[in-house]
Amino acid sequence: MSTAHTSASRFQSLDLLATLVAVVRGDGMVIFANSALEDALGTSRRTIEGAPFPDSFTEPLILQNALEGAGSNEFAALRYDAWLKRLNHEPLPVHVIVAQTELPGEIIVEMIPLEQQARQDREERLIDQAQANKELIRNLAHEIKNPLGGIRGAAQLLEMEIESRELKEYTQVIIHEADRLQSLVDRLLAPHRRPHVVGDVNIHEVCERVRSLILAEFPRGLKVLREYDTSIPEFRGDREQLIQAVLNIAHNACQALAERIARGDAKLIFRTRIARQVTFGKQRYRLALELHVIDNGPGVPDSIKDRIFYPLVSGREGGSGLGLTLAQTFVQQHHGLVECDSVPGRTDFKMLIPLP
Repeated sequence: MSTAHTSASRFQSLDLLATLVAVVRGDGMVIFANSALEDALGTSRRTIEGAPFPDSFTEPLILQNALEGAGSNEFAALRYDAWLKRLNHEPLPVHVIVAQTELPGEIIVEMIPLEQQARQDREERLIDQAQANKELIRNLAHEIKNPLGGIRGAAQLLEMEIESRELKEYTQVIIHEADRLQSLVDRLLAPHRRPHVVGDVNIHEVCERVRSLILAEFPRGLKVLREYDTSIPEFRGDREQLIQAVLNIAHNACQALAERIARGDAKLIFRTRIARQVTFGKQRYRLALELHVIDNGPGVPDSIKDRIFYPLVSGREGGSGLGLTLAQTFVQQHHGLVECDSVPGRTDFKMLIPLP
């Protein structure tokens, strides 16, 4: 068996990592490059292996010195930031970790794209935040629900005892407001009560359903465009939950577009794409669905940008602040994530869901 084949089989598990990894000799020659590094450099593993790895950096001397230090046992691991050269692309900023393996003369160089590191940190915060939101909502809703029933019941009993029409108007206000709060509590508890109904989902059927609902509510002044990748396969999921998630995001967008709708130049885009070799939620997926809901509205206010998925946070007067929270909850139940990128004139909500 050849040395190259032996190395490839020994390091095969490194292909499962989302980070870029090269195994090199002390002189800098590459023994193995994982698939993530191939993708990042835009060249084949065959080209990378056997070549001097320091030459892949804008400042090769730093890595060369690090490899010499690792080879002479000056340190167990070394970290620094650098720029990785890429074919036909701008250099990629990476955090480099140089560490020894169990074999002498063999060193692992792991590179984490700084953008990816920031993204992973942001995703971890979103996931932790969503979990905290879920517990907060559930506990808060149950705490509100019980006294609310008592208030409504007491108002009904009081209404039966009084004869004055003016006083009955007050009890009607109490009953009406109690019902409104009850409806809010039911909406808060809905995603936690309803069972997950799994079936085959065509994401474009979901988008078309939402599109028809949106156009029925906003028949004038709004153009809804579709940019679909029809090669996206069906996947297992809860169709109704996904319709609700996309509808919540699209409806929020339309409310933000109110002024443009009045002027007649509002635009909403549903765009579907396949993302390959992506990492989110601390896991790497070979394929994922990317569904973008893009509007040309004023953008998310800076004051709430970091909190838009929190419950009861709304950028609109009179908004409940539940739409995006529920959308995030429904998508996370599909092992996915909703992200937002917003500047004045363009807001893009991106839904990521793993595909089989």
